[in-house]
Amino acid sequence: MDDYTAAFERRYNNRAAVPEYAQHFDRWTRLSKSARDELDSDLDIPYGDHPMEKVDIFRAEGRSRALLIFIHGGYWRSLDKRDHSFIANEFVKHGVTVAMPNYALCPSVTIEEIVQQMLKATSWLYRTGSRYGAFGNSTYVAGHSAGGHLAAMMAAAQWPEYSPDLPDKVVEGALSISGLYDLTALLNVPSVNTDVRLTEESAIKCSPAFMPPATDAPFYVTVGGREIEGFQQQHALIRERWAQVIAEDVPCPRDNHFSILETFANPDSELFRAALRMMKIA
Repeated sequence: MDDYTAAFERRYNNRAAVPEYAQHFDRWTRLSKSARDELDSDLDIPYGDHPMEKVDIFRAEGRSRALLIFIHGGYWRSLDKRDHSFIANEFVKHGVTVAMPNYALCPSVTIEEIVQQMLKATSWLYRTGSRYGAFGNSTYVAGHSAGGHLAAMMAAAQWPEYSPDLPDKVVEGALSISGLYDLTALLNVPSVNTDVRLTEESAIKCSPAFMPPATDAPFYVTVGGREIEGFQQQHALIRERWAQVIAEDVPCPRDNHFSILETFANPDSELFRAALRMMKIA
């Protein structure tokens, strides 16, 4: 590996930067099993025909005040909605119905195909969420890492072009946690691109940084203060490119790429409260 490639690896290899990452995954798995056992939920509901096109829905306690679609990360090639059920624990207590869609993983599909799956999941939830107790059309999306990228893509989606029955603003607000917005950087990261197989053309096509937000829906962003350089750069880029819709840049100074997700699930954190503000609950 030459020095140029090694520099990009250091900027984007989160697991190398956080040696204890497996402890975070173990904790997420344990807490998520408890959430699925204890919360009022409908699990593995198909939103499409592919075996991975399924969604878990955790019903709000009492009257649902919003529907929050949470998209998991894993560089589009790993992890699962079942690893993230714990995020619903506190949101449902605040009157939020939480939906967690799965998607097929690279290298069996491309990132563009994953974007299409999330368009399908989001539009399906917009149309049918009320069957599961979600409140009207008050639909919001959040995502972590690769899921943050997908959340931004939902905010950039031209929904009437995707399906004529949909309004311009399917998503009323979006929150990207440590997201990726310019995928051309990953062309220089072999540990990632070996699986996701981006070309320059496909990277540009799937990069929110190279497209405008579709509506004036507020866009919330955050990145951990202890995250590596590449994710700090991605964060700065979307703040600049999407300045007209940035509602809040939520500080998480003590977090790395994995701990920030636990901060998001913590009802005492500013990040959790920002999510409630986005949904007009706080």
